[in-house]
Amino acid sequence: MNTTRLRFLTAGESHGPSLTGILEGMPAGLRLDAGMIDRDLARRQQGFGAGGRMKLERDHARITAGVMAGLTTGGPIALSIDNLDHAAWADRDIAAMTIPRPGHADLTGAVKYGYHDLRLSLERASARETAMRTAIGAICRTLLAEFGITIGGYVTSLGIVHIPAEDPPADPAVFSDRFARAETSDVRCYDPTIAARMHEVITATVKSRDTLGGILEVAALNVPPGLGSHVHWDRRLNARLTAAVASIHAVKGTEIGHGFLSTQRPGTQAHDALHFAGSTIRSNSNRAGGIEGGISNGAPIVVRAALKPIATTLTPQASIDLATGAASPTNYERSDFCQVPRAVPIAEAMVAFVLADALLEKLGGDSIAEQKPRFAALRVMRREDLPMHGTPWQFGYETNE
Repeated sequence: MNTTRLRFLTAGESHGPSLTGILEGMPAGLRLDAGMIDRDLARRQQGFGAGGRMKLERDHARITAGVMAGLTTGGPIALSIDNLDHAAWADRDIAAMTIPRPGHADLTGAVKYGYHDLRLSLERASARETAMRTAIGAICRTLLAEFGITIGGYVTSLGIVHIPAEDPPADPAVFSDRFARAETSDVRCYDPTIAARMHEVITATVKSRDTLGGILEVAALNVPPGLGSHVHWDRRLNARLTAAVASIHAVKGTEIGHGFLSTQRPGTQAHDALHFAGSTIRSNSNRAGGIEGGISNGAPIVVRAALKPIATTLTPQASIDLATGAASPTNYERSDFCQVPRAVPIAEAMVAFVLADALLEKLGGDSIAEQKPRFAALRVMRREDLPMHGTPWQFGYETNE
């Protein structure tokens, strides 16, 4: 049984006629328009290091169900995005693909499903599918905005070029500034000096006919405390976020807050000390990345993802021909040289989906009108919202003794 409020499905192939998506569980009364979705789709197609296909596609999401007169109805929302590149493939014979690319789903997909041609794996495993995820995430982002929650992201590392590691800021304004500056950069890096070096390393990668990976960071601001839960493993907000982000193509590692960096510190330097500012509970740091014990704590939520270099390279890699049994180099399939800048809106979309789901789980209700007063009544980090009786007590369970 699905315990989440929201769920989505995508369908379609990389070179098929279209991508299809269905998002179920959105409340009624959310104002929605395709133009808002298309803005995020356009962001996904921008970034230095993108491949040739981005010159062909101009993605547009058609809403075909669940939205009437510009408002969600509470029913499933259906979306369609045409693949403009399909015209070049529709009536041609497809050459046999029998040489798997290391690091791709070519071989594992064939093992699982018994394919007789590796392209059947490629078509569905392609990152083209993330266009629909981005569209669905844009809808979730619109819901979150109704409650003042915003999401943004940027690139912190490409190859060996990186912004020096630091603890995530506690001040949302720092992130807002980073989001704005990153959007002016074609490598989506908020630091102009580091961005220039990233530009150089991508250019060198293109010249060497190779690919390049990196690290991106997504932050969610103004998330109320109390989303997620510590009572079951699959309801922990950190687990839900990292699983969603790890599902993105080429992601090989995720972390919340300063994650792996905390392993290099003693406990007294790895957590966020608390103090009162009036009756409000505050912390001057955000090493936890906005989540403690699987539950949001009101600080900016920070999720980081490591993306490996794309498996498709212009320089052939050693492989085998499954048809002949002979050693054979890989054949090139059109792809990005560096996908990390383009992956930022995709990661934002997955974070938006998880947070929208967690928020709806917390609020309940079937319409925005029902949920607004419930949101206003949520407990926050104030002493008066946390009355403690301060007296001893006992568990009180009946035992077998």
